[in-house]
Amino acid sequence: MNNPEWILTKNNIIKKAQELLGAVQENISDYIKTNAKIFPAEVIIISSKISKGENYLGLPWLMLDYPRYFDKENIFAIRTMFWWGNFFSTTLHLSGKYKELYSKNMINNFEELKKNEFYTCVNEDQWHHHLENENYKPVKEFSVAGFGNHICERSFIKLTKKLSLSQWDSAIQILSDEFVQITKWLN
Repeated sequence: MNNPEWILTKNNIIKKAQELLGAVQENISDYIKTNAKIFPAEVIIISSKISKGENYLGLPWLMLDYPRYFDKENIFAIRTMFWWGNFFSTTLHLSGKYKELYSKNMINNFEELKKNEFYTCVNEDQWHHHLENENYKPVKEFSVAGFGNHICERSFIKLTKKLSLSQWDSAIQILSDEFVQITKWLN
């Protein structure tokens, strides 16, 4: 309370994380411009957004949503998250017509998801982002049939990959590459 330095350090780290996500967003925008046919048109006309909060399970966070489309019934988002003290993550979030459109692609890419250490959401609430066992399960823990059933039975799909904060120096490139990897599974 008497030492302002720790809050100034925290503010500086959040600013740097926001700049890092801004650089990822630039890479994503460049990729989308040259590969627009991959995405539904309504998804890429909405500009990117970096949201910020102080209290996801008690800790600060930042979230880049791009491309993004959220309505009551349908969600298409690729979300890049920085969560203080935990990780970066890249998440494909689909529901409604987008879940129906891409479910088969995700099932067909089971081996790639497994090999690339993706997790799938097992929670009934699609708005949790932590990777604890009650929320996410590694794809490699499913059989092909089990994964297919999991995808088909749920009202939404969330597939995510975690990146350690210790990889900060290479995070822009890795997070950008993970975005590209996810988009390949949409085709």
